[in-house]
Amino acid sequence: MTATAIRVQDLGKQYKLGLRADAKRSFGEAVIQALGAPLRRLRKLSEGSDGSDLFWALRNISLEVQPGEVVGIIGPNGAGKSTLLKILSRITVPTTGRVELRGSVRSLLEIGTGFHPELTGRENIYLNGAILGMKKAEIDAHFDQIVAFAEIDRFLDTPVKRYSSGMYIRLAFAVAAHLQPDILIVDEVLAVGDAAFQKKCLGTMHDVATSGRTVLFVSHNMAAISQLCSRAAVLLGGRAIYDGTTDEAIKQYLALGETAGARATFEPDEHKPMQITSVAIETATRQVAGSIDSAEGCVIAVGYRVDQWVPGAYVTVSITNQAGVEVLWSCDVKNMEGLRETRPPGDYVARARVPGRILVPGAYYASSGIYHPGQDRVYENRRRCVCFEAVDHHSLLAQLGIRYPSAVALPMAWETQPIADAAAEPVLVRD
Repeated sequence: MTATAIRVQDLGKQYKLGLRADAKRSFGEAVIQALGAPLRRLRKLSEGSDGSDLFWALRNISLEVQPGEVVGIIGPNGAGKSTLLKILSRITVPTTGRVELRGSVRSLLEIGTGFHPELTGRENIYLNGAILGMKKAEIDAHFDQIVAFAEIDRFLDTPVKRYSSGMYIRLAFAVAAHLQPDILIVDEVLAVGDAAFQKKCLGTMHDVATSGRTVLFVSHNMAAISQLCSRAAVLLGGRAIYDGTTDEAIKQYLALGETAGARATFEPDEHKPMQITSVAIETATRQVAGSIDSAEGCVIAVGYRVDQWVPGAYVTVSITNQAGVEVLWSCDVKNMEGLRETRPPGDYVARARVPGRILVPGAYYASSGIYHPGQDRVYENRRRCVCFEAVDHHSLLAQLGIRYPSAVALPMAWETQPIADAAAEPVLVRD
C-alpha cells in the first residue's frame, strides 16, 4: 500500500498580536530591553490576559494528500493558505498538531524564497538543487532546460540581487519545476509574471501534474485550479470548511463572496477624475433583474461620473461564470478614434447589451472598470459587484436535460448537403 505523501493532523498556528522586532536598536537599548524583560513578564502575569491578543491563523486543519495528487488550496485573503504552506515548507513551526512529509519538497512561496541574493543565477541553481538532495550530475542534466525556461542566459552569472522581480520568479519557478522534487508547493507567485510567462508556467504545471509528482497549488485563478487540480480544499478563517471535488470547492469559494445582488451602488470619491457610481443587470425593458432568460440576453448598465475627463480612458464590463472564467468582456470604445473623444464632466449611464443565446444556464458575476491602456493605469475596478442567474428553457440541451459542455452557447450555422449531389443547394439548419 502506497504511503501518504502529505499528512496533516489537527494543525494549528497561533500568533501573538502586537509583537514586533526592532532591528535598528543600539547595543545599549538591547541591554536595557533585556534587563527589563523579567519585570514586564511579571507585570503581565499580575494583570492577567483575556486572550484577546492571541490570533489563530490556522485551527484544527487535517489533510491527507496521496502521491501523485494535485490538490488546490483556495480561500479568501487571510484564510490561512500561506501559513499552511509555510508550515509544510518548514519555514515556521505549528503551535498544535503535526505534519508528515514523505519525499523531497520544493516550495515556491514568494519571490526570492530559497535564493541567496549575493550568488549568481548559476550558483543558485546548484544551491537549490543541493538543498533538494540532487546530485551535481542530476542538476547538470536539467541545467540547460532551466536556463532556457527562465530566459536569463545573458544574466546567468549576475548576482540575483540585481534581477528584476520577473527574472527572479522565472528562475525560481524553472528550478522548482525542472529539478523534479517529490512534492512541489506553489503559492500565488505566478501572478508576478506577464501573461505569456503565466501561460508558460501553467503549461509546465500541467506537465508536472501529469508526471506523477505531488503538488499543492494555491491560487485565486479558479480556471487554473479547475484545469490542474483533481481535488481542492477551501479555507476560511483558518479552518478547512470543505475538502473534496474541485468543482464543488470552487462553487463554495465563490459563494463566500456572494453578497452582491443584481444592482450595486458606490459612494462618490472626489479624488478620482472618473469613477463608477453603479452597476446593474437589466432586462430589455430596463427592469433590474437577478434572473434572466438566456434566450433573451440582458443589459449591463454602468453608471459613472466624470469630474475630469481623461482622454484615452474607456469603461469596461465583463461577465465571469461560477468557475471563475471570464466568458465575456467589452469596452465602450470601438476604435482608436474613440479614445480621443472628450466627455464633459457630469453623470452618465452606459448600457452594454449581452445578446441572447450566449450565456449557458448558471450563476454569473458582472464586473466593471475604467482603464487607460496608454498609461497602463486603472482608475476604477469593481470586480464581481453584481450577480445574476441565466435560465434556459428553449435550447435543445435544456429540453433534453443535458448540461452545456462549453463556457458559452454561441449559436453556429450548419450546412448539410448530400456528397453525391455537390451542386445541390445546401440545406441550412440553424440551432
